[in-house]
Amino acid sequence: MGALNEGHYSVVLENGVKLDGFEEEAETVVIEDAVKVLLQGLGEDVDREGLRKTPLRVAKALREGTRGYKQNVKDIVQGALFPEVGVENGTGLAGGAGGLVLVRDIDLFSYCESCLLPFQVKCHVGYIPSGQRVVGLSKLSRVADIFAKRLQDPQRLADDICFGLHHGINPTGVAVVLQCSHIHFPNFQSAFLESNHKRLVKTIVGSGLGTFENHDSANWVDFFGLLRCRDISLDNIRTRNSFKDSWCPSRSQKVGPSGNPNMETAVASIVRSLGQDPCRKELVGTPNRFVKWLLNFKDSNLEMKLNGFATIPLKTVGLTNYKEHIRSEVNLSLWSLCEHHLLPFCGLVHIGYISGEEINPIGKSLLQSIVHFHGFKLQVQERLTRQIAETVSPLLGGDIMVVVEANHTCMISRGIEKFGSNTATIAVLGRFSNDHLARSQFLQMIPSCSL
Repeated sequence: MGALNEGHYSVVLENGVKLDGFEEEAETVVIEDAVKVLLQGLGEDVDREGLRKTPLRVAKALREGTRGYKQNVKDIVQGALFPEVGVENGTGLAGGAGGLVLVRDIDLFSYCESCLLPFQVKCHVGYIPSGQRVVGLSKLSRVADIFAKRLQDPQRLADDICFGLHHGINPTGVAVVLQCSHIHFPNFQSAFLESNHKRLVKTIVGSGLGTFENHDSANWVDFFGLLRCRDISLDNIRTRNSFKDSWCPSRSQKVGPSGNPNMETAVASIVRSLGQDPCRKELVGTPNRFVKWLLNFKDSNLEMKLNGFATIPLKTVGLTNYKEHIRSEVNLSLWSLCEHHLLPFCGLVHIGYISGEEINPIGKSLLQSIVHFHGFKLQVQERLTRQIAETVSPLLGGDIMVVVEANHTCMISRGIEKFGSNTATIAVLGRFSNDHLARSQFLQMIPSCSL
């Protein structure tokens, strides 16, 4: 995420060492208090192990993720303009005919202003220098990051980056194209009904100023030619005139009573502590939408009701030649919420077991329900993996191996900003525990590139 301004921020190290300043700031305290209200609204004990530092972690992530409000383009580009030849009087000089400079594949994240969930951005920035003003290439990504670190929607983010660069370096033209991905999290009920729920909503937006303002400009041809992404062109990018509110999945739900006004007030106080007015048009429904989403994870201590079945009718294989009867159920969908950061993660669950019979369709549905019951609560992936294994063990004969593969949004929206990574965890019971060949056989049944 880049270095923090030490005058305003600090961090808490894993060993508990505190760097002065951050925890005592009023904004941090407000967010921490609000997060405690949210956790209590979910029926959680804010003092239990795993949650004690969650309010501070959330405060740190939100303040880091919106630090762009305290930064400006002038501070970034000042002193980074170099006296190289630029376009003069319409004649291309810098970098050859046309003078286009393009930086591709800048990884960013931003918080969606409609639901407060982070979304991922692949940013492409191009500009044509003018006069003797060529900017250091790293400054293009830093300027983009200033605007990404605010509550945003994709089109405004593209426009902000474009406008900031146009006025910061005075180029002949500047163009920005963003590929944005927003997690599409189902509610508790729909997760049980939709086995193939789409994980991500994606959109491509663009913005141009100067010589890029005209979409018929030859400079756009150069831009997409250098971008070398055959699926991106002027025909399939949205602009400020065509972008709709349908980008955020939460926009499809009408704003209505969440059932917990205290939680909504807490979210509004978080927005206010970030320096934004919760009454701003784009933010009016945000607390309501966030709380309704968060309540999917309310700890209701659900009893595991196995649809009337005490067991799945399987016959456990004895010790003889049992390796010929290792079976699997793979690609069960998983949706959950990280209890350390209150950020979602999603992925797939694969279950291996030893049996002489395949699971019937009702049994497959039951396994998926078990995954959802354990997923829709505050979780950590390691615990979730163990809980699934222990729950299915008496149903599948006791010899169990569970693999969970998941993408965590906290991996992109916190300090490490690790894009494209995912986490795998394993739990083993019964004969899988001490037989590495059996484990290897099951692992080979899991489709490659599952996520």
